Amino acid sequence: MQRLLTPLRALLAAILLATLTAVAATAAQGVSLSLDEEFLLQEISRYNTELRSAAGRFVQIEPSGARTEGTFFLQRPNNVRFRYAPPSREEIVSNGRGFYVINREERTQYAYAQDQVPLRQFLGDQVNLAQSNLSELVVSETHVAVTLADDSPVGVVQVTLIFDRSTYDLVQWSLIEPSGAETTFSIYDLEKNVEIPASYFRIDPSYTSVQR
Repeated sequence: MQRLLTPLRALLAAILLATLTAVAATAAQGVSLSLDEEFLLQEISRYNTELRSAAGRFVQIEPSGARTEGTFFLQRPNNVRFRYAPPSREEIVSNGRGFYVINREERTQYAYAQDQVPLRQFLGDQVNLAQSNLSELVVSETHVAVTLADDSPVGVVQVTLIFDRSTYDLVQWSLIEPSGAETTFSIYDLEKNVEIPASYFRIDPSYTSVQR
C-alpha cells in the first residue's frame, strides 16, 4: 500500500503547489488543451466509459490525517457504494437520484443532490472529462491528474481524479472543499466488470431522513 500512496501524494502536492508544467483548463476559461492532452483525456474517458462495473478496497485520509478503510462497488450509470470498515457503521450510496450518507447503527440517512457532487461526472453512462467542468490537468510520467470544479453556495468544490497513465485506471481522487480542506481516497485490489447486485445501491426506506 505504501508504494501506491507515496508517489500519488507527491503528485497531489505538485498539483497544489503548481510546480508541474503540464497544466490545462477548459476553453471556456480561455486556455485550450494541446492535441496530446485532448487525445489523452479522450482515451481515459473511453476506457472508463467501457468499464461498466468495478469493486475493490479504498483508504480514506481526512484533512486531520485520520485514516479509514473500506470497500466500494461501482455500476454505471450513477451507482456507487462505499462501505466503511468496522467500527464505523457508515456508508455512502449513490443511485442516480442523490448521494446518501447512511448510518446503519442509527438507521438514518441524509442526501446530497446528485448534481451537486463533482464525482458524478465520473459515474455517468458516458465519461467525457474534457467536457466536465475541467479546471486543471497535470500529467506526470506515471499518472494523470484531472481536476473538476463546481460552484456551490459556499464556494468552489473541486475533485481531482488521478489515473494510472499506463492502464487509465482511476487509482485515487481528492475532494477539496471551499475552505481548502482535502479528503483523499486511494483505491486498491480493483476488480473490473464484476456482477454487483442491484440491492447494493438500494436505500432502505425505513431509515430516517435527517439534515446535516
